Amino acid sequence: MKLASLKTGGRDGTLVVVSADLSRCVTVPHIAATLQQALERWSVCSTALAQVYADLQAGHCVQAFAMDVHQLASPLPRSFQFLDGSVYLHHMEKARKARGVAMPPNYKTEPLMYQGLSHAFDGPTDPMRLPSDDLEIDYEAEIAVVVDDVPMGVRVEDASAHIKLVMLLNDYTLRALTKTELPKGFGFLQAKPTSAFSPVAVTLDELGDAWDGNKLSLPLISAINGQRMGQPNAGKDMFFNYPQLIAHAARTRALCAGTIIGAGTVTNQDESGGFGCIAEARIHQELEHGEASMPWMRFGDIVRIEMLDAQGVSIFGAIEQAIAKV
Repeated sequence: MKLASLKTGGRDGTLVVVSADLSRCVTVPHIAATLQQALERWSVCSTALAQVYADLQAGHCVQAFAMDVHQLASPLPRSFQFLDGSVYLHHMEKARKARGVAMPPNYKTEPLMYQGLSHAFDGPTDPMRLPSDDLEIDYEAEIAVVVDDVPMGVRVEDASAHIKLVMLLNDYTLRALTKTELPKGFGFLQAKPTSAFSPVAVTLDELGDAWDGNKLSLPLISAINGQRMGQPNAGKDMFFNYPQLIAHAARTRALCAGTIIGAGTVTNQDESGGFGCIAEARIHQELEHGEASMPWMRFGDIVRIEMLDAQGVSIFGAIEQAIAKV
């Protein structure tokens, strides 16, 4: 099934069940007012939500109405915890090369992960507002999972059962600030503003054979101002998978229902599929031509991120955001 949140109803939005073609939706206050509430009682709510989804598909929901993506918040408008990894090592290597920093000694035995801003996410079509556009603004096209309650010390082989939803993620980075912030040794803060997620979050059954229990193997398409940046396959060159990321995050803490875990910018060793962020494209240009010509994003630029199924149909809807001045 496909789930989304309307911007109405407070900081956590209003939960809606969305049709497979993303054209119609229906509120479900008798099941859960918000997606966070549904995740906290997933064993009960998921069955009832699935029945509504089936009824919606069959045309039996008289209260259904046309879905307007501009009225949607991110599926979880805010989260108790947002953790983002970096498991596509080709991206990590290129990003660190751009900063003149060596790879960490344990990067192939433990995934890199940071805890990001989570108290308020942008909606999928909301502008990304920043104080200045000279901060080397970059998008990062990613896939994120949402879990239910995960116990501390969960084993990798048990972690996959806790994945309940999958979303697209635009994890913005202000590259000008990473150069001075990360060397301090305390991780991201100012260089990572808020993020945005796809219009809908989907259950694993919606992904068919593209989901193997550990990762999603489909191209992730991104573009800036209508110009295609890339379509790398999210299932290729993923050094650590989602169960491994969950187990890593839960090593010394339990994860509460609604925790979001990203896997970093999707990138492939074979660069013929393009790139999932500007930084990679610029490094490629430097290696090929001696200098980078692709500009960072500026006010008015629009980034779009989307994933299509094998029939060319949008699975999650598109993240489409303009960069704007706060």
